[in-house]
Amino acid sequence: MSQPTTGGGTGGTAGRPVVLRGGTVLTVDATRQVRTGHDVLVVGDRIAAIGPGLAVPDGTLEIDAAGGIVMPGMIDTHRHLWQTAMRGYGADWTLTQYFVWYYLEWGKVFRPQDIHAGNLLGALEALDAGVTTTVDWSHGLRTTEHADAAADALTSVPGRFVLAYGNIQAAPAEWTGTAEFRDFLRRRATGDGMLDFQLAFDVTGDPAFPEKPAFEVARELGLPVTTHAGVWGATGDDGIRLMHENGFMTPETVYVHGASLSADSYHRIAATGGSVSVSTESEQSAGQGYPPSWALRSYGIPVSLSMDTSVWWSGDLFSAMRATLGADRSREHLEAHALGETVTHAALRADQVVEWATRGGARALGRESDLGSVEVGKKADLVLIKNDHSPVSFPVLNPHGHVAFQAQRADVHTVLVDGRVVKRDGRLLDTDLTAVRRTVEATVDHLRAELGEDAWQRGMNPDVPATKILDNPYTYTDYRSGGTHGG
Repeated sequence: MSQPTTGGGTGGTAGRPVVLRGGTVLTVDATRQVRTGHDVLVVGDRIAAIGPGLAVPDGTLEIDAAGGIVMPGMIDTHRHLWQTAMRGYGADWTLTQYFVWYYLEWGKVFRPQDIHAGNLLGALEALDAGVTTTVDWSHGLRTTEHADAAADALTSVPGRFVLAYGNIQAAPAEWTGTAEFRDFLRRRATGDGMLDFQLAFDVTGDPAFPEKPAFEVARELGLPVTTHAGVWGATGDDGIRLMHENGFMTPETVYVHGASLSADSYHRIAATGGSVSVSTESEQSAGQGYPPSWALRSYGIPVSLSMDTSVWWSGDLFSAMRATLGADRSREHLEAHALGETVTHAALRADQVVEWATRGGARALGRESDLGSVEVGKKADLVLIKNDHSPVSFPVLNPHGHVAFQAQRADVHTVLVDGRVVKRDGRLLDTDLTAVRRTVEATVDHLRAELGEDAWQRGMNPDVPATKILDNPYTYTDYRSGGTHGG
């Protein structure tokens, strides 16, 4: 399958040390230190030094970070990359309409090349927004040909990815039990930390626990499981209980959404060391349940962030951070008001959601030892937030708050992955977007032809339910008191 990118992603800088000069460094380490006017030196694939006025090796590429923010590369723990070619199509969907369109009707018409197109576009979209590691929650892999297409796209883009293998068209026990599936994992394993694997499937809560064989395969192969849990009307407490009673809840398990679970389920997750991937834009719009970060904090459950799918929402973690802060604080105020109380100090802070978008993701993926923070010896997955052409770029008074509430994709100046510069001066390097556009357009044309124009339009524009305006006991006659009409 042709690759519209060169795969190098270094813009001629391969092998050269890189130094980001004079930025405000958000370490996102255990103390969340902020270091102003510091340099970050990268040698090979690692952070070699952090400090003011660093001496650097001859030939080092110098990037001016003054006035900007240097932070860890962001980590998205749940993104359906294969759906990116349908960007914005489901903007007005509910979760039910999403399930009908992808699970029941049209997910089965995606060819391997369509999976490739979505993954390619989505992977580049992630890098462009400073997301250096993305979990591709790839539940459109009806065959291993589809899986190879997904992996081909990911390895053609110079980011770090986890392919979470899934298939919504078949039961988990069915597709995980095939020789073809095992052969795919054997063939595609690289061991270089750039393409890792998870198993992606959901637990329905059926008392027979039909997902048990899939969990056993995951255990045998040493693969973490990521599962949509706490999704209203789909997956709930019974699934969590079955996982727990059968010994399949582990510290590596990532529970996506976790938005409509009971206290018992949250206790089980906390006791077994798992984490929850919160997709706030998704939960507050589609209907999985109220975005649960406010609840997860009460149980001490680790949190990471994700954006879910571009068929609905924005493909960046700036939006995820902003939405999560808003939803968490909104719920905190709502709960207090119901008791006649007033919140005078916000519990969730900007630096915490920046951590969830970076080190929280590394922790969820078992990569906290080498990803998720700016520390000497860690992998050089770095992002420079700087935009000298924007009036929003200054002043930077509260750097964590600036990232969470002010910054956006256009402010991502430079991105490094594994020590390689993959975006610089606001532009992705070594990327032929014209070729990518042609690839995506071919997929859109195929899907539109398969659906037919009527079904295509109906899918994108679901019926609007009738809205009843409440009866108003007041009528607008004369707003002046006493009925006087003095002139």
